[in-house]
Parts: sequence; structure tokens; C-alpha cells
Amino acid sequence: MSKLWGSRFTGRLSRLSEEFTFSIAYDSKLALYDCIASIAHAEMLKKQKIIPQKDALALIKGLKKIMADIESGKFKCDPKSEDIHTDIQVKLKKLIGSAADRLHTARSRNDQVVTDVRLYCLDHLEGILALIEGLQIAVVKFADNYQDVIIPAYTHLQSAQLVLLAHHMLAYVEMLERDKGRFDDAAKRIGTNTLGACALSGTTLPIDRNFVTQKLEFLSTSANSMDAVSDRDFVIELLSDIAITGMHLSRMCEDLILWVTSEFNFITLDDAFCTGSSIMPHKKNPDVLELIRGASSKFPGRLVELLILMKGLPLTYNRDMQMDKPALFDCVETLENMLAVMAELFGGIKVNRERLSARVKDEYFFSVDILDYLVKKGLSYREAHDTVGLMAKECLDKGQKISGLSLSQLKKYSRLFELDVKRLLTPEASVRGKKSLGSTNPVMVSSEIKKWKKRLH
Repeated sequence: MSKLWGSRFTGRLSRLSEEFTFSIAYDSKLALYDCIASIAHAEMLKKQKIIPQKDALALIKGLKKIMADIESGKFKCDPKSEDIHTDIQVKLKKLIGSAADRLHTARSRNDQVVTDVRLYCLDHLEGILALIEGLQIAVVKFADNYQDVIIPAYTHLQSAQLVLLAHHMLAYVEMLERDKGRFDDAAKRIGTNTLGACALSGTTLPIDRNFVTQKLEFLSTSANSMDAVSDRDFVIELLSDIAITGMHLSRMCEDLILWVTSEFNFITLDDAFCTGSSIMPHKKNPDVLELIRGASSKFPGRLVELLILMKGLPLTYNRDMQMDKPALFDCVETLENMLAVMAELFGGIKVNRERLSARVKDEYFFSVDILDYLVKKGLSYREAHDTVGLMAKECLDKGQKISGLSLSQLKKYSRLFELDVKRLLTPEASVRGKKSLGSTNPVMVSSEIKKWKKRLH
């Protein structure tokens, strides 16, 4: 099997060495990007008159034919090729003959590979951003449909205060918006053209690297050839962003998994996203949510894998760096699948209104509202906290509702209490009473939903 580096060697690589070192099994995902970068490189070689025009045109025509085969699904990798770059080179030579030998002029696999990976990352970043926005749209639509629903919110997984379900949903939208911001920011550093750095020191040939940068629609051209071929920061950064997004998706899934249990029973999932039990006929398990939660655990693991891979490498290129691709491809494609499934899943969630209506009637949810009532009347926060804490304890111990206390009983706890405090003891009054920016006040939440609908559409 021909190799791009074989002329230096007289003996054959052992079969085990070949199997261990070959990367065609996974780097075949770079085939399209290798052709795109090679076409830009050939156009530059033609413009600079480094190779004959007829050979350059033959290269471009042959590479476009291979691209068409890739895009139509006709392209088949040769599993005996060392890597996708060699495979394309061999196929190109069969198509156009000896002109194919000129394609590798003024480049090395070192700069070729990293350019392909950058193109892969940028292409998939566009898809990831679109998928995140699709999930945001699904969540905002869900929030809009259930604007009037009030739910318990939790700290330490203990009932805390009441919020609008829509307010809870919009917290996810904010998380996802930050994720989009991180991916957008990463694109600035990913979008650097490294082609032309060659093996590590550049070339004596009169290439035009900025021409290739423009052709490939990169944002900039790398300024240091040694850094260009040895940098994998951009992959690490992308995996970091994916890990954070995966963590957010996992938290969303955990909320939904809790809410769908019989103990919570806040929501019902569409059957399309659940499975049953092999022994318990009554079971309806949220397996899709659990698998998304589980799959997200690979992201930080893969990130650490790559950090450890890179931390001990001297400049410049080392073969260890070949192993960045399995981690990158795995994380990118897993995240894409997770985002698509989550967006579809949200469209099939039904809210159990009756259950939630009964659940939000417990009066301990209003303790902070009562505390604020006393603060507004001049009591210090500490005194108000102690007063409401004592009242709540005694009412809970005696099975007494605060709404059932007489005026004289209320004044036992504080002379500042009047019967108007009882107006606070409804779920609607609790959420309506919030006034701070970003709170669960229905008017503010409705305004946020409108803002997001306009922004996302």
C-alpha cells in the first residue's frame, strides 16, 4: 500500500504496527474538508505559478469529482490506506494521473490535518448553534403554552418558594444562550488558517497564505508556523464548551426525570420518548432523558483525555495528536444528537395542572412573602426572620394554617401584623408580588417570553 512517506524506508511496516498507527477508521470523517482545503491549495499554487496551470486545473477538477462522490455517498474509503489524506491522494492519482503528485507541493500532512480539523469544527459549529436555537425555541414555546402554571421551586431538593413554570423554563433558555455565546467565541479562534505552515518552519516556495485564508473563509492566518502545526487548543476549547452544554442538558433532564416520577407527577412525557419494563407491565420509564443525562458524562472525560494527551508534548507535531479526532468526533456528534432529541421531546410534554394546583397550596411557601411584609412595616430582616420562623414552626407543629389564625393570634407573633397579611397566602399573590428585575412576576415573565420569541425567530 502506497504511503506519502515511503521513499525513506526499505523494509515494510509490520502488520501490527500498521493496524495500530492507521487512522482511516475515524479520520475518514475529514474527507470532504480535505478536498475543500486541497482545492484552495491547488488554486493558490496555480495563482502563484508554482505548478503548471494545466496540472492545477486537473487537480481542481479531480478533487471536485471526489467531493461530489463524498456528498452523494458514493465515496468508499480504502481500509488499507494509512489515513484519509493518503486515500484521497491515491484516488486522485487514479483519476488524473501524475498531476496528482503536485498537490502536496508546499504543504505537509502536519498543516493539512489541522486545517481539515478546523474546517470540520467550523462546519459542525454552525449545526450545533442551529440545534441549540432549535431547543431554545421548543422550550420557549412550552413556556408560552403554560404561562399561568405555578410550581414549587427547590433548594437542596427541598420545597422552597413558588415560581411560574415558564420562569423555570426560561432559566434553561438563558443557560443555552450562554452556551451559544461560548461556541460563537470559540469560532474566532478555530477560524485560523494553518495551511502553508508545512511541516513546522514554512516553505521556500512563494506561496500566498492569505489567498488560501480568503478562499476557505477563515478569519485570520496563523502567525507562527510552529504553533500552527502543534496547536490543538481550539479542539480543547470546543470540547470544553461541549462539556458545559452537556452539563446543562443533563440538569434539564434531571429536572424532567424528577417531575415525571409518581412522587412528583408534575408532567407526563409522550410515549415516543419512554420505554417499559420487561417484568413490570405498569412501568413507563423516561429512558431517553436518562440516556441524555448519561451520555453527557463522556464530555468532561473526553476533555480531560485531550488535556492530558497534550500536556506533555514538546513542539511541534507529535503522532499522539492523531488521537484528538476520536474524542472530537465523538463529542460533536453525540451533542448534535442530544440537542435534536431534546427539542423534539419538549414538544410532547404535558403538564399535570390538577396535581400542581394542589401541590402549591401549602402555606409554608409564603413564609418569605410574610417576612417581606414585616420588613416593609419597619421590622429588621433578622427580627422578621425570627418572627416568621417561630410562627411557621408552631403552626406546623399544631397542624394549624396561617390563614386560619385570628388577628389576636397573629399579633402574638408581631404587633405589626394585620389581617391584610392573609392576602399574601395564595400562589398567585406570591408570584405576582415579586417586583425585582428578573423575578418570577407574571408580567415580567410574559415580557421575557415575548423577547425570546422575537429574538429566536
